[in-house]
Amino acid sequence: MKVIAVIPSGGIGKRTSHSLPKQYIHVNGKEIIAYTLEKFQRCSVIDQIVVSAKKEFFSLIKGIKEKYGITKLLDPVEGGNERQYSVFNAVKSLSAKDDDIILIHDAVRPLVSEEIIKSSVKYAKESGGAVVAIKAKDTLMKGKDSVNSYIDRSEIYYVQTPQVFRYNIFVEAIKKAEQANLLGTDESMLVFEAGYKVKIVPGSSFNFKITSDEDILLFENLIKGLNQ
Repeated sequence: MKVIAVIPSGGIGKRTSHSLPKQYIHVNGKEIIAYTLEKFQRCSVIDQIVVSAKKEFFSLIKGIKEKYGITKLLDPVEGGNERQYSVFNAVKSLSAKDDDIILIHDAVRPLVSEEIIKSSVKYAKESGGAVVAIKAKDTLMKGKDSVNSYIDRSEIYYVQTPQVFRYNIFVEAIKKAEQANLLGTDESMLVFEAGYKVKIVPGSSFNFKITSDEDILLFENLIKGLNQ
């Protein structure tokens, strides 16, 4: 049984002031995606890594592989117009067996811990599917210019990655999504809609997604603190 990490990296970073997509921005002299790839390179339960990206960044990804010794990294795969299709393309490129494990993780969540990776893989092996998430702590409301209503947060989670599934389950979810023209915001939604249970694995506030200039600054300060 292999565990293969799929890293979708086709985002264009509309919410930052940088010209490069955020996953390729340098923080403390290293690309954000390089920090992420190193986490999976070092994790003993991960056998292979594949990145889906725009073709124009293939040489950059290959350069990161050589520079940082990411030996588990396979050749990059061309991404799609949406994250979902980038993940689909990567999974379809794999020579995987039904009981292999597919782990999907955002390129811009570089602070994922080894504990979270291992826990999510463990639960996926046991139950077929797992999603990392953290319970909502803030008060939640609905509205536009003014408040319409408040939401009971007791059963609300903020979804993170990794999202991990047995290969045969995820391929079935892909097929059903394509047949139904379903566009999901993440993979756990597609697997759930395909009729499978997905185990919730506790995440971490440190496992945040870098989407804005403020997030980049926060990551930079956290990295500096960890290196002191």
